[in-house]
Amino acid sequence: MASTLDRVHTADLIRLYPEVFHMAVDGSWPSIERHGLLSSATIVEQWEVAPDARRERLLSERRDESYVLEHPIHGGVAVVRDQKPIHEPSLAEALDDMAPVDWYDELNSRVFFFLQRHRLIGLQGARSYRKDIHTVITLDTATLVERYESSIELCAINSGFAQPHNKARRGSKTFRSIHDYPHPERAEPRQNGYDVAELTVRGGVTDLDGLVVRVDRMHEGDVIERLV
Repeated sequence: MASTLDRVHTADLIRLYPEVFHMAVDGSWPSIERHGLLSSATIVEQWEVAPDARRERLLSERRDESYVLEHPIHGGVAVVRDQKPIHEPSLAEALDDMAPVDWYDELNSRVFFFLQRHRLIGLQGARSYRKDIHTVITLDTATLVERYESSIELCAINSGFAQPHNKARRGSKTFRSIHDYPHPERAEPRQNGYDVAELTVRGGVTDLDGLVVRVDRMHEGDVIERLV
């Protein structure tokens, strides 16, 4: 097994995964189009949430629902998404070298993308989300990497999922740069399963100009409306 692993190269990442997919709350596209795809921590900072109990709930604890933030200058709203797929005792058991609050800090500092469409559809069909309509933003991987490579890190697990039946190990080495990520040599991406579960961008993607391939409203894998 070890002999088949290599460090993934940027060109291979782009070739195997030419598009990446971000699942956002339905109705959030106008704000995203204006401000970019921002991490939860960046949203809380830019929307000037005071350092009080509310900010603590948003960034240091599991969010059992999505929070809508408004700002008199930014206009419109921003959504800090829920973390329903996390079962807190299971997360604590799965962590190797950090506490849950540190893991929430890791999650809240990033924007997350799937590299394969079947992972996106799988999340839409999960119990917590199957009733909802989602806005899915598809980005061009080559352009994303060109602009944000220094902020991109890859992950082999669904970092925002922890349940009693699935407690994948995680910690300070879970997220790795493109060039430090072990990846089997492949001519095509795996059709079943995955080699990279997530592509993450620290801070977020503030410049969407020329990056967006399409924006769809989707329900359980079906496109019900194309916005872009």
